[in-house]
Amino acid sequence: MGFKSFFTNLFKKKKKEQKMPLKTGIVFSGGGVRGLAYIGVMKALKEAGIEFDMTAGTSIGSFVAAMYAAGISIEEMEKKALTIRQKDFHNAKFFVLPSKTDKFEKIVGEMLEGCTFENLKKPLCVVAVDIKTGKEEHITHGNLVKAIAGSCAVPGVFNPVEFGEKRLVDGGLLNNIPADALREMGADIVISLDINPNRGYGTDSTKIIDLLKASLRVLMTSNAVNGYIHSDYIIKIDLSDFSQLKISDTQELIKRGYEGTKKVLPEIIEALNKEEADKNIKKMSKKLFAIRKQSDKLDKMTKSLSRKEKWEYVQIGKKSREENEDFEV
Repeated sequence: MGFKSFFTNLFKKKKKEQKMPLKTGIVFSGGGVRGLAYIGVMKALKEAGIEFDMTAGTSIGSFVAAMYAAGISIEEMEKKALTIRQKDFHNAKFFVLPSKTDKFEKIVGEMLEGCTFENLKKPLCVVAVDIKTGKEEHITHGNLVKAIAGSCAVPGVFNPVEFGEKRLVDGGLLNNIPADALREMGADIVISLDINPNRGYGTDSTKIIDLLKASLRVLMTSNAVNGYIHSDYIIKIDLSDFSQLKISDTQELIKRGYEGTKKVLPEIIEALNKEEADKNIKKMSKKLFAIRKQSDKLDKMTKSLSRKEKWEYVQIGKKSREENEDFEV
C-alpha cells in the first residue's frame, strides 16, 4: 500500500469515527386540556431512558414543551395538574365567551418561574399565529409566558395575546404538529405526539359553538399532514372521548398517555436508533421550505404592486392555468 492510499484510508477512518451523533427532537401537538395526557407520555419516556435534544409545541403542547425544556420534574407537573380547575384559567362567567389569558399566564408563570427562552435547558420553539398578518410564527425568543399564552389562545375561547407588534392566537390554526419547526432547528430525528388522531369529524348541531369547533377540527386536519411529513415517528393517542375544553378526569388522561406510549416504545426506540437521518424526509423538508420561502417572496412582491399591476398579475396566473389544462390527458 502506498503512502497516499495509507493516509487516505486513515483519514476516512478518523472521519467515520468522529461522526457526530444525530440530534433528536420531540413535538407536542395541540389538543386543549387533553394535553394533560402528555405528563403520562413523558413519564413513560423517562422510564425508558429516552431524552431529546430539543422540543417544539403548539397550543397546550407549547406549554408542555416549555416545561420539558426547563427540566421540570414529572412529579411536579402531575402535582400541579391535579389541582387545576376550570375557573383557574378562564375568566368569563360563561365558558362560551372569550376570556383574557391572565389567569392562564399566572399558571404558566408559576410553573416556569424565572425561565426564559435563553436559560432553558433545551432549545424550544413555540408555534403560534399572528392574526394581524395571518402568518405562522416560530418563536424562540422574547417573553416566554406571553408566547405560550398566545400559542394557546384558541379563537372564541381566549382573546388574542399582544406579543410585541404581533397579536398571537392558537398555533394549531396553521400548524398543529410543528415537526417542521424542529427540522429548521437542526433536528435529524423527530418524534411527534398526536393526541387527536381522529380529528376532522363534523357535527349535526346548528349551534354556533359546535359549528365553530367542527370548523376548527376540519381546518386542523389539513395542517396536521405537514407534521406527519416531517416526523420520523408519530405517537398517536386517541383521546376523543375527552373534551378539549373542559377538564374532566386528569388522572385518567395521564394514565392514557402513559399506557399509549408504553405500547409503542419499541417503535420509538427503533426510530431513535437510526444511524443517519432519513434522506426522504430531509429531501421533502427542503422542498417544502423552498416552497414556503418562494410563497413569502411572492406575497411581499404582490403587496407592493399597484392595483393595475395586481390585476395584470392575476390575469397572467389565469392564463398559465388555462395553458396547463390544455396539456392534461
